[in-house]
Amino acid sequence: MPSTRARFRALSCVLACAASLGAAQAEDWPTRPLRMLVGSSPGGGTDAMARAVADKLGPALSTTVVVENKPGASNTLAADATAKSTDGHTMVMGVSTAHAIAPYLYKLAYDNGRDLVPVAYVGAVPNVLVVNNELGVKTVAELVALARQQPGKLNFASSGAGSTQHIAAELFKEASGTFITHIPYRGSGPALVDLMAGNVQMSFDTLASVLPHIRSGKVRALAVASARRSAALPQVPTLAEAGVKGVEMSAWYGIYMPAATPRNVQERVQAEVARLLELPDSQARLAAIGAEVAPMSQAQFAAFHQAENVRYAELIKKRGIRID
Repeated sequence: MPSTRARFRALSCVLACAASLGAAQAEDWPTRPLRMLVGSSPGGGTDAMARAVADKLGPALSTTVVVENKPGASNTLAADATAKSTDGHTMVMGVSTAHAIAPYLYKLAYDNGRDLVPVAYVGAVPNVLVVNNELGVKTVAELVALARQQPGKLNFASSGAGSTQHIAAELFKEASGTFITHIPYRGSGPALVDLMAGNVQMSFDTLASVLPHIRSGKVRALAVASARRSAALPQVPTLAEAGVKGVEMSAWYGIYMPAATPRNVQERVQAEVARLLELPDSQARLAAIGAEVAPMSQAQFAAFHQAENVRYAELIKKRGIRID
């Protein structure tokens, strides 16, 4: 029977070989096309961010990154599928809705802090208050006056219950003393279709989703829900400038991968995303959809993720926000 020392040496050899094999496999990664899941429908802000990154990330990794939309449940269906994936080639374009808000409103089928790891921060996009052209209002003050005259008759669209759009509107209602009815959709795409058709009157959509429709004149922008004006819409005031204070909301985006993903694979993805965000054409593409890019290391992104979870948990509890 082998001695304790012999068994220890054998075990150490096995572990060392396994570690070396894991490192070698990670160095060879990827071995097939990658899937980047998106938790909203095509045409939304998360979809736009994902495609802007995927188009550059694929060639950087000598493969193809296929964007796959899995809308529903405030972007958490895509996060859930990523958390449970085992192919080693799946990631999700995460958004604050799924990774900092939903955990405090939904009973999720995965653990947001255990099953997924934040890998590469991309940027943030402010929410913007837009209205249907036929509503007849041109300023925030006119909208507030109309909402007060017709309590409950105006509707606001969101990409889903618990989204930044939903929370921004709830904060707006409280700050302005108005009652406006929430109509949730499965993503910004269908919500904007109904907004432009006049089936709903207003939305606090992300700038990435709604900017083309603002520029084409299909909807009217009244204010941005950020601390300062957006470079993409310099003529549009902030909500504070328009007389409604205390409503600041932006959606942030970043790549998450399953927690079991080898560390050096995570580091490679983070490094490639950081590089592509420095490219002038990438910056121009992201700026065109209103994104504000801010470089972060993976450690900084992880700390940011944790801080945002604390912030939204407190906000949701304090404001009594819940899923209808």
